[in-house]
Amino acid sequence: MTAASTTPRTLHLVDASVYVFRAWHSMPNEFTDVDGHPTNAVHGFARFLLELMERAQPEHIVVAFDEALDSCFRNRLYPAYKANREPAPDELKRQFAACKDLCVAMGLTILAHTDYEADDLIGSALHVARAHGFRGVIVSADKDLSQLLGDHDEQWDFARGQRWGAAGVPARHGVRADQIADYLALTGDAVDNIPGVPGIGSKSAAALLAHFGTLDELLRRVDEVPYLSALRGAARCAQQLRMHREQALLCRALTTIALDAPCEGSDAQFRRGTTQREALLDLCERLRFGPLTRRRIHAACGIDFIPVTSETV
Repeated sequence: MTAASTTPRTLHLVDASVYVFRAWHSMPNEFTDVDGHPTNAVHGFARFLLELMERAQPEHIVVAFDEALDSCFRNRLYPAYKANREPAPDELKRQFAACKDLCVAMGLTILAHTDYEADDLIGSALHVARAHGFRGVIVSADKDLSQLLGDHDEQWDFARGQRWGAAGVPARHGVRADQIADYLALTGDAVDNIPGVPGIGSKSAAALLAHFGTLDELLRRVDEVPYLSALRGAARCAQQLRMHREQALLCRALTTIALDAPCEGSDAQFRRGTTQREALLDLCERLRFGPLTRRRIHAACGIDFIPVTSETV
């Protein structure tokens, strides 16, 4: 068997919401659709998506969206999960819908679910694809997603042009890829309103996991913690772990990415589908995409140039 025949095919997995939010906050508000609604997030997301398509030219791609801000299974485990986040305004929700429409019209597989977050959809799609001989390239800088990295996978911080595999995770986060969920269970995650274990910060968590390997083993051998000479405040850490054992396990349930989220509506290889030319034409008109964006869409989708027939920006 040749080396080429054993090289895994690549599935790109895009954490779309990150790039929609980034565009919402960074793009000027001069962009509007034909009805006068803001489209700055759609324009920014489209530019990101087209650059990704031009650079990576993916044959297999998943674009995952968050629809579970307050309805995720994690909210049932811990009602305060992400309770510190403001709900998206209606204008942004409208733009999220337009971003999904754009992906569908371009023949890309989108995943969204009210019970699972984008991270879970990415993890589940990657889990399915691995069984068919794929490796994953996760397009996101989110540290939570590093827990998904296997031997052949990569994470791609597209904005910074940085890529790393599982071997690069310790240098970035202080623990192995397979320890990320346990690490976050100990330190907590203020962004998602996950409390962690009080008094255990990043350095302590990394030291504990370096010694014990997993959260389960740490809790099983918690009586050994006070004797760790390399751990500052070891006795206090042990006390906190005993007092907050159940909280640590709950937090681990919150920080662990699910691998069993439904991935309906696509084949197991997430191939790019057929471009819906008429839907693209309608979107370009409705969103008032300019000629440059339209030419890039045409090139990315391999279709005739979509002409400009209305005022655009």
